[in-house]
Amino acid sequence: MAESLDGHRSHVRRLELFGTLGAVSRCRDFTAEALADRGWIPAETDEVGERVGDALLLVSEVVGNACLHAGGPEELVLRHERGRLRVEVADAGPEHPRTRVGRSASQPGGHGLMVLDRLAGDWGSEDKGSGAVGKVVWLEVSLPSRPPWNRRRAAPS
Repeated sequence: MAESLDGHRSHVRRLELFGTLGAVSRCRDFTAEALADRGWIPAETDEVGERVGDALLLVSEVVGNACLHAGGPEELVLRHERGRLRVEVADAGPEHPRTRVGRSASQPGGHGLMVLDRLAGDWGSEDKGSGAVGKVVWLEVSLPSRPPWNRRRAAPS
């Protein structure tokens, strides 16, 4: 567990990875287990279930991209704080992802970043820093807000 800048607790999980064999399924399973531990699974509503599906698909996309374009992921980091999941995938590839302009949706391949754009609340990439070679691709997914009539109430003091 770590503390965020605003003093709230965030839960952090790390998975070291080597090579590409089985990396996507290992990362999906690791993420599903983390989401279950944080109460996202089993989903309370269909909307939450869809968001969980989105998160698992997005993990598959970024890990798959690391396998295809960067020799495989080196580490998956999951940060969960206040109903928001941040996924970070580190790899040794120097090139940052970039969307392809003017690409036809009917052409095979190259649609992973479109999926990120549509399903992630936010995403991007940054250099590893500190002289390390490679990058970290990150994305964020939030749970949908509960309607006011379905929110947990604070216990009376």
